[in-house]
Amino acid sequence: MQKTGIKTKRSIADMLSGKQILIPIAALLLLAVFNLIVDPSFYKISLDVNSAGNHVLSGYLITILDYGSELAILAIGMTLVTAASGGQDISVGAGIAIAGSVILRVLCGTNSRPDQLQAPIIVAFLVACVAGMLCGAFNGILVSIFKIQPMVATLILYTAGRSIAAWINNNELPVISDPSFGYFGGFIPGIPIPTPFFIAAACMVVMALIMKFTNLRLYTQAVGINEKSARLNGINPTFIKFLSFVILGVFVAVAGLIKVSRISSINYSVIAKDIEMDAILAVALGGNSLSGGKFNMAASILGAYVIQFLTTTLYKFNVKSDAISAYKAVVVIILVVISAPVVREKFASFSQKMKVRTKEVG
Repeated sequence: MQKTGIKTKRSIADMLSGKQILIPIAALLLLAVFNLIVDPSFYKISLDVNSAGNHVLSGYLITILDYGSELAILAIGMTLVTAASGGQDISVGAGIAIAGSVILRVLCGTNSRPDQLQAPIIVAFLVACVAGMLCGAFNGILVSIFKIQPMVATLILYTAGRSIAAWINNNELPVISDPSFGYFGGFIPGIPIPTPFFIAAACMVVMALIMKFTNLRLYTQAVGINEKSARLNGINPTFIKFLSFVILGVFVAVAGLIKVSRISSINYSVIAKDIEMDAILAVALGGNSLSGGKFNMAASILGAYVIQFLTTTLYKFNVKSDAISAYKAVVVIILVVISAPVVREKFASFSQKMKVRTKEVG
């Protein structure tokens, strides 16, 4: 009996020290149980009719699926940047404003209130992808070539990005009247599930294929773990860091499309406000080291949905929007402590002691 108990303790210690995805799973279960105990109606899903007259699913879980998906899209790119550079991009919110503004500019042309679209939506999206990639390239050059710490380098675009977005549309607030544009941030007629979920799923599949059929994962982790060793093994750390920021720029453009599609317009100062903090928190909640190196993309994606789960739960219990950041700050503190080298060493030491003790008993 004692031996069995020791083996159980050892396996738990090994899981805690070796499985990154257990962190967001544990957080998800904690939130799920809390809502189940406090208010089981949290999990109620109903079929309603939206303003466009379409039958759609509604409920807190659908809200999590909807808004968590755009955060998951950003978490994919943020994970790569974090792993390769050992830092974070705090300009993604401003990048979304720029990409969204570019989309509206292309669709509206010279008239901020057009009766019909001035260009196909796919063309506007592709132009926004180019804009997002340029923003990513700007940050990537500062980080990879000029060796500026990522958070400092991206602070430039974080500060100026929303002004650039407003300048693109001459400080006007364009409005798209074509209902088809709203499908990307809402619902496609006949499909009751939010479109952002399908867009996020497509992004996940594309990134999974890239990871499977290229060496991007290997090279990114190698650069993040030890840049000098990676260079000695024929990897170009400068290019890998630059590429990670450019890839993030593409996902920023996707998120920008969803954001402006939700309201068919844009508010430069409010759109995607503080979303960069949620994206970084999703990466941390996924158990990924914020100093770079090995990463788990699936854990980051799950972490994004957990962050939205937390946000939705707080709103559900009437927590003021100004106070939500404080609750998230507590989560950040806990995650930073858990991911600290000292704590990880303690877990590893405890696991080793359990192994030794098991051998002695056996």
